[in-house]
Amino acid sequence: MTQPFRSFVIFAEMRTGSNLLEATLNAVKRVTCFGEAFNPYMMGWPDKDELKGITKAERDADPHRLLAAIFDKPNHLPGFRYFHDHDPRVFDAIMEDRATAKIVLTRNPVDSYVSTALARATNQWKLNETETPIPAAARFDSAEFRQVTGEIEEFQLKVLHRLQITGQSAFWLGYEDLRDAEVMTGLLHWMGRTDLERVEPASDQVPQNPRELAEKVENFDEMQAELARLDPFMLRKIPNFEPRKGPAVPSFQGAEAGKGLIFMPVKGGPSDSVVRWLGAMGAVTGDFNQNSLRQWKRQHVGHRSFTVLRHPLPRAWAAFQALLKGRNAELRQLMRDIHRVALPPDPDLPGLGDGRKAELFEAFLDFLRRNLNGQTTLPTHPGWASQSETLAGFARFGAPDMVLRESQLPRELSWLAASVGIKAPADLPDPEPFPDFLNEQSLRAAAKKAYLRDYVAFGFAGQP
Repeated sequence: MTQPFRSFVIFAEMRTGSNLLEATLNAVKRVTCFGEAFNPYMMGWPDKDELKGITKAERDADPHRLLAAIFDKPNHLPGFRYFHDHDPRVFDAIMEDRATAKIVLTRNPVDSYVSTALARATNQWKLNETETPIPAAARFDSAEFRQVTGEIEEFQLKVLHRLQITGQSAFWLGYEDLRDAEVMTGLLHWMGRTDLERVEPASDQVPQNPRELAEKVENFDEMQAELARLDPFMLRKIPNFEPRKGPAVPSFQGAEAGKGLIFMPVKGGPSDSVVRWLGAMGAVTGDFNQNSLRQWKRQHVGHRSFTVLRHPLPRAWAAFQALLKGRNAELRQLMRDIHRVALPPDPDLPGLGDGRKAELFEAFLDFLRRNLNGQTTLPTHPGWASQSETLAGFARFGAPDMVLRESQLPRELSWLAASVGIKAPADLPDPEPFPDFLNEQSLRAAAKKAYLRDYVAFGFAGQP
């Protein structure tokens, strides 16, 4: 049986109508909304520095103390409003508490932005029916709008994801719902107050700027042009169904050269050459775990960490070569039987000519495209996983200081060496050669289809 809610939180933002929603809830007996309880600049409401007997300094030292005090109200339904820039230390506790009802209040982001700009210009944040709105027009700042809406979108996706992975649901409200008595009644019923026959929206606040946007924005034409450049439906988004990667710390290599270097290899890249370069300048240590790597970093003040990216086409070729030469006969048979890569029998593989290799490699690139899009039953092997996802995995422990490119490695390694005080770095071993047919247009196009995220993220050109 579902546990009844004992508290609530309103996930909202500035100028979304959260004050009106709070007033509606506070008009209901045994329901109390304690304002923006975790706003870093105030305690619930402006000009307050104490809430539930807890001072702002005490809250800032331990926000969970205030959270417990707010929710400690037997036979009552207490809650508060929480915005994306409020104290993040209580977010996990809120989301993990299934007895806390989650209400998500949203509004058209352009309306919210303009309303916020007008409120700042006039210092009029609320309006009742006896007050006169101060006439004003705001100026649309495209850079500020993109930043604010980006932060809010990121937070809303974070809330949604936490609801999904914890198996919870929220009550979603739009700005226009706040004056609908039936919706407000449904909200309170959902929160467990089925004893209420009807909940009327608060009537002590009125819309402040019920005008067309064209009248409220000084540079309306400029705003229209900017909004036309945005992509609210993410039509240009590159889908990503690739499983997340871990940080792969055991593969890291620590070199004693200079102040210390940590090499974070991307499998399928020029790792052997880089490790030989490091070894030519001093001892190299591997087989780290997260604890031993932290200790190594503490012992090497001034160290630098780095990784090396390889163009997706030769990297995919390296994965294909490993498929042909490795001790993975079962994988080769799966390629033949299931994944539309018509490899000849194993004894015939060493005698393949360039034309046949190019044909099979193109089929392998199509397999990689499907595999990285989650369209095959095979897991994504580290040797052909996208480099963007591999770097994201590194960042879950610690992002590299430098991301180098194989095509410019001699020059970039010299910069890296200088940064840790190596005055005469070793010469980099000669790169391994790749067949000329990799420059064929069909292979370049197939590689880009398979690794579009890497091409976009790292600016790779059509050929290596």
